[in-house]
Amino acid sequence: MTIYPAIDLRNGRCVRLFQGKADQETIYFNDPIEPAATWKEAGADHLHVVDLDGAFDGSSANLEAVHSILKVEGLKVQLGGGMRDEKAIEKALDLGVSRIIIGTRACNEPEWVGSMVEKFGAEKIVVGIDAKNGLVATKGWVETSQITAINLAQKLQGLGVRWIIHTDVATDGAMKGPNLDTQKKMAQAVPNCQVIASGGVTIEDDVINLRELSKEFTNLEGVIIGKALYENSVSLSKLLKSD
Repeated sequence: MTIYPAIDLRNGRCVRLFQGKADQETIYFNDPIEPAATWKEAGADHLHVVDLDGAFDGSSANLEAVHSILKVEGLKVQLGGGMRDEKAIEKALDLGVSRIIIGTRACNEPEWVGSMVEKFGAEKIVVGIDAKNGLVATKGWVETSQITAINLAQKLQGLGVRWIIHTDVATDGAMKGPNLDTQKKMAQAVPNCQVIASGGVTIEDDVINLRELSKEFTNLEGVIIGKALYENSVSLSKLLKSD
């Protein structure tokens, strides 16, 4: 199971938000190269990067910070936040990002995502599905749709999407553990997709439990860890060595 340390960018700095709320921000690093280098030194080879300004405002706003992160050699970076048109996707891929995460527009226009998969390839496009009580949350979790996360995932699978990040918003940043049941249901629902679980990892046992689940549902490909790394409640190097 791949571990994706998370770097959330706001105004060029590395921050964390509680349940996506813009007014509940903690700044961890002024220079995002610092956490990127730290996670690389601990053994990570992937990073999950979110442009929070882009997620809230609709257009990418932290590409300079992303570019600095990409200077840390040996890391594959997947980037989300404000990826709502073809030009933004192309620009980020040209920068050297490995995969692009599409969120809000995937809910509003799933067929468009299918066209992006066709243009850029299934390995370059990831759909981020964020759920509040099973319903898809969009625009940086500010709005909640009437579409269920599983129904959207199944539709996208039918359109050629092969990578999904499934976030349970209620657990994100709350340090209360992941919702294993919802991650299991998502993996079951889309057997042709690789599912990356996100939200709630608090202690190392949370990752171990997800790894156990991935033995049964082999398409549960990875887990994103954010606040737990910054608060030192999990050891990335220990988890990577035990994999």
